[in-house]
Amino acid sequence: MDYLIKKWLIVFIVVLLSLQINAQANTLEYFISEALANSPLLKDYSSQVLSNSIDSERIMAAFKPQVNGTANNSYAPVIHSIGYDGAITNGANISALVGINKTLIGQRNLRSQFASLNIAGQGLANNSRLSELDLRRAITAQYITTYGDLQQWRFSRETGNLLDKEDTVLKRLTSQNVYRQTDYLTFLVTLQQQKIAIRQAAIQYETDYLTLNYLSGINDTAIREVREPQVTLSTSPAPESSLFNIRFKLDSLRLRNERMIIGYSYKPRLNIFADAGYVSSLLTFPYRNFGTSFGFSVAVPIYDGKQKEMQYRKLDLREKTRIGYRDFFKKQYSQQVAQLLKQLRSTQELIDEINRQIKYSEGLIQVNTKLLITGDVKIADLIIALNNYLTAKYLLTQHSVNRLQIINQVNYWNK
Repeated sequence: MDYLIKKWLIVFIVVLLSLQINAQANTLEYFISEALANSPLLKDYSSQVLSNSIDSERIMAAFKPQVNGTANNSYAPVIHSIGYDGAITNGANISALVGINKTLIGQRNLRSQFASLNIAGQGLANNSRLSELDLRRAITAQYITTYGDLQQWRFSRETGNLLDKEDTVLKRLTSQNVYRQTDYLTFLVTLQQQKIAIRQAAIQYETDYLTLNYLSGINDTAIREVREPQVTLSTSPAPESSLFNIRFKLDSLRLRNERMIIGYSYKPRLNIFADAGYVSSLLTFPYRNFGTSFGFSVAVPIYDGKQKEMQYRKLDLREKTRIGYRDFFKKQYSQQVAQLLKQLRSTQELIDEINRQIKYSEGLIQVNTKLLITGDVKIADLIIALNNYLTAKYLLTQHSVNRLQIINQVNYWNK
């Protein structure tokens, strides 16, 4: 008995988990999370950010004391007074040294090197967020399209069921000579067209659902019903605080830092060095040739043909270009958001009008259905009422989807 209870408990848990997985797989957030997890571009950006942090460590390591071991060994024999000049070769040159050197730079110069990598890292992070935003918009747009297909498919099936009921009544009335056979055939053509529409809607939904899987990186050909997308309109920030405007700020910081790096590259540079080991020509007392040496070198830029000023002028040109792109973006951003909000208001007004028309069409169909039983309505009038209803419902689905797509676009620009 206990065994059976445990068995059924396990089955219940498995079924419950499968239902939860299927419920999750139908939501917009599920497809977005899968797309973000499977995106090779986002993984690439993540790797670049890590690589950038390694470059920061390399800069720190490059300015630490550098220790190297070197060995140079040569012998120049003189045979029968023929050979290299001993004053140059010393006959032999044997050396084995351990050397250390360090370049001394100011803290401001070092901070500018790190600032360059920090700005690059922020740029990579911003590009990653923009790519994630693009991916979210694409997945949301495809999900909305798929959901619209599902709504159209459901509506087509509901209409098909309604026509099947009308067909049953009309077939009986035609057999009783209440309606002519030609009237019934006219209605039958409409019924067959609706069945074709149902099949077309099903195929369209399957196609767009599989496209949604493809964009999300999901390897699955099973068709499930998607849930209503929870897409709400977000508030519109100022252009300066927009995610898209960050790149212009980073470009400004990058140019300013590059100007500082150019200035530091023309500062005097001091390098200190030391070594210890064995250096000998093997001519006299080679066992005494162990020793050490140390010193320093200074490099002072004096004249390079005014290359510094040329680099500054190039930075000035890049700054002007950056300002031009930034100002153009601000205008484009404001215009784009205002245009989308205007489209959203117009679409909502149109949806309200279509809903009123649908109510009138539904009322007309109900009246015609009642009159159909008594034979007091023409089949042509019923078909016209049905077609008007079909057209209105199709427009409602189309513009409802369009409204969600506009909200998706507005939210994209409002990040």
